[in-house]
Amino acid sequence: MINSKWFQDSVVYQIYPMSFQDSNNDGIGDLNGIAQRLPYLKKLGIDVIWLNPIYKSPNKDNGYDIADYQNINPEYGTLADFDNLLKAIHQHGMKLLMDLVVNHTSDQHDWFKKSAQSRNNEYADYYIWRDPVAGREPNNWRAAFGGSAWTYVHERDQYYLHLFAPGQPDLNWENPTVRQSVFNIERFWLDKGVDGFRMDVINLISKPAGLPNVQGTPTVGKTFEIVADGHRLNEFLKQMNDEVLSHYDVMTVGEMPGSTPEDAIKYTGLQSHELNMVFQFEHVSLSPNPDTRLDKWNDKPIKLVELKRALNHWQKELDGQGWNSLYWNNHDQPRAVSRFGNDDPQYRVRAAKMLGVTLHLMQGTPFVFEGEELGMTNVHFTKLEQYEDLESINAYHELVEEKGLVEGSTMLKYLANVSRDNARTPMQWSAKVNAGFSQVKPWYAVNPNYQEINAAAELADNTSVFYFYQKLIQLRHDHEIIRYGTFVELDPQDNEVYAYKRNYKGKTILVMSNFTDKSVNRDYGIKQENKLLISNYTDDQGTKLRPYEAKAYLFE
Repeated sequence: MINSKWFQDSVVYQIYPMSFQDSNNDGIGDLNGIAQRLPYLKKLGIDVIWLNPIYKSPNKDNGYDIADYQNINPEYGTLADFDNLLKAIHQHGMKLLMDLVVNHTSDQHDWFKKSAQSRNNEYADYYIWRDPVAGREPNNWRAAFGGSAWTYVHERDQYYLHLFAPGQPDLNWENPTVRQSVFNIERFWLDKGVDGFRMDVINLISKPAGLPNVQGTPTVGKTFEIVADGHRLNEFLKQMNDEVLSHYDVMTVGEMPGSTPEDAIKYTGLQSHELNMVFQFEHVSLSPNPDTRLDKWNDKPIKLVELKRALNHWQKELDGQGWNSLYWNNHDQPRAVSRFGNDDPQYRVRAAKMLGVTLHLMQGTPFVFEGEELGMTNVHFTKLEQYEDLESINAYHELVEEKGLVEGSTMLKYLANVSRDNARTPMQWSAKVNAGFSQVKPWYAVNPNYQEINAAAELADNTSVFYFYQKLIQLRHDHEIIRYGTFVELDPQDNEVYAYKRNYKGKTILVMSNFTDKSVNRDYGIKQENKLLISNYTDDQGTKLRPYEAKAYLFE
């Protein structure tokens, strides 16, 4: 059995393909565009590239509704383009993670088209079908993008389950043939030479026996609580590992909303041989609306004490037992500097660097989302028609127009704060037309601040966020203590400064990050002989921490 630990030494860069680089001037990013930018990623110091889904898809949910797992979305290129990209990535000394979406498919997938035709064909049980109950849906589950989690199909006189959009029917993992079909998809890509998978909502694949109703008022959150981490999840992941993953030298990350550290150790523990790590949501789910009917939609800042509690919890619980994934943002989250820092031009650069220090010096594998290394910000849209994301648009219609739970102007503030579209504006390469992303109008609007915030400007400025991230990545490569050291929290109730230590083989690193726009003083026993590893200010004032100042010392 292959038991490589290269994933622990790596830094991953996430690419949202349609927004990264357009090479053929159709306004949509593509595989050849990614290939053009590999030298940029190599300069940053990246080890692994994770691509959001690039498969053939009707794009009802931007590629997370897959119609053909073994073909490329024509907007992105061809299988030959993919093969060339993979070869180039490997030639640059980097690895590639594919996004594996196997909780559900597109309703345009041949499996579903055939399954929907009748109750007695070879694909009839590929999905989760149930008879109507009293003339309506089989239970009261709610879908993540609004409405019931069930849609009726006349040909079968049955409903099918979709935890997300109606165009994303859930696969029936209870069917052994479905599992083998998924395993064959994995082998197809692994045999091409890909280096692993990020597995979308993989902890939802085992549904509870009997599909019971949510108790009380049904919400998306309560639905996912019932479905997540089902009784056969371990069994399914073990089978996947035994039959496929263990035969390749791969890195695997399971996206697991609602999972606890205890769950993560079960599925990804260093002794469990299922997956390498999970994406957990505890720190990005902070500051939900006090009105639970509004779920995540809010515009309140996150309290530092709560953020520390969430991140420290995972650092302490997984130490020696499992492995953390470290991330501030991704394609489903707003921009890090806007959410956790301060995107005001006066503070943005320092705050972006501060967030980098705070996360990258923890134990785990860091994930950098495209543009994070530039300090890209939320786009701050002000009108509903500026949004593209299915979740955001549906939430506005449901909460404002259908239920009247919130004023339209207030909901627009919430969208500006946490909509997924904040992460999906095109990559800001230069101050040229369309931020250097495309020669023609992009599929989605470029953030208007691209003339100030872009890669060309940062590559020409040795004090930029880019070079700071480059240094953070190099520090991780150079220092075992950053990769493997144990984690010790400091002052968990401090709502201004995030401080912690890392210990390894007689050495200690002290990390201090000021999350405020004020100067504060903190004394953690720093002495003149302690080596300053990194700082986002040019001088060191010891116990004084200036606005958004972050620094780390090495004690030997």
